[in-house]
Amino acid sequence: MAESETLSLADTSTENQEDPLQDLSDEQLYQLLDDTIRANEVLATETQMFDKYLKRVDKDMTFHQAPTTLMATPSQSTHDLGGRVSRKRSKSRSSTMDRTLRLSAEQKCDIALREIEEYREELEKLHEESERIMDNFKAIMEECDLRLAEMKKASYEFERDVVKGSINPRTNKVIAEKVVRYLEDKLRARGTLIEKLRLKNATLKVQKKKLHMQLKQKEEMGEVLHEVDFNQLKIENQQYIEKIDERNQDLLRLKLMAGNTLQVLNSYKKKLHYFTLQSEQLKSEITSRNDLLSRIDSETHTVEEERAAAEKINRKLRQHLADYRVPDVMVYVKEKADLYELKKKVRTWERKVEIAEMALDTHRKAWKQIQMAAQQVNPWGTMQAV
Repeated sequence: MAESETLSLADTSTENQEDPLQDLSDEQLYQLLDDTIRANEVLATETQMFDKYLKRVDKDMTFHQAPTTLMATPSQSTHDLGGRVSRKRSKSRSSTMDRTLRLSAEQKCDIALREIEEYREELEKLHEESERIMDNFKAIMEECDLRLAEMKKASYEFERDVVKGSINPRTNKVIAEKVVRYLEDKLRARGTLIEKLRLKNATLKVQKKKLHMQLKQKEEMGEVLHEVDFNQLKIENQQYIEKIDERNQDLLRLKLMAGNTLQVLNSYKKKLHYFTLQSEQLKSEITSRNDLLSRIDSETHTVEEERAAAEKINRKLRQHLADYRVPDVMVYVKEKADLYELKKKVRTWERKVEIAEMALDTHRKAWKQIQMAAQQVNPWGTMQAV
């Protein structure tokens, strides 16, 4: 018993030592678990795609689920990783079986491309079917709108012509003759419309027959369009649409460039206007400065003339000053004495003249008094004398 227990303990210790998960940390285990889950999701998607492919290829096949080796749960994957070392032989056997059961990458790509093409065809069919249904609904809605408009118009006309226009004012009842006439007019209008539609239908039938004949002739001549031609036309149409989009993008870019250019042009126009105003101000200032300069030139010319005249006078005065000879001192003293004597005589004579004028005034006053007294004594004699 002891030996068996020791052997079992030894086996468990060796298994724990050989288990690689014991050396991993918690974060590494979580990362390994996430990677395993993602791998299982990818395998599940591939299995679902392969299952659809098998169902589509072989409808009688009852195997709807992929092999268990392609589907593995996270617990199974961790358990397999835990027993990786202890079960090397069994794992090698399962790997050889997986190699025989699993598909190659080229086969997977081929199946995926076929499924993509199938999905595209289904989408195109659904798109065409939806467009056809939408066209039918649009036609039905247009027909309903037309019928509704016709019914509203007929109701309005009936109310106008029959309900309100054909009432007898005495009895307040509708006149039957007007109602019958209104209905007959409507029936005639319907008959005319039916005849027009019949003629139009006959014309369309003739056109359809002509088109069938033309199509038959083209088929006989080999000019009929096949599906390849339609596909080529679709490709060319798509290319032209792409070119139109490119041209629209170019046009939009050119419009943006034109807008930016217009903004720059407006800014330059503003600058040009500002500089034009400055230029006009500078021109006016230059004109005023030129006028001032001309006035200064004229004044300078006048001043030059005055300066020349002053220089001429100055030269003359200098010449006179150079030619002048100062008299002797005694002569100057004698001249000053004579001048003093003359001034003294002038003052004396001026005083005498003042005295004589005063005496003259006194004599004139006395003479006037004498004349006045004589006139008072003998006025008649004065008158005779006069």
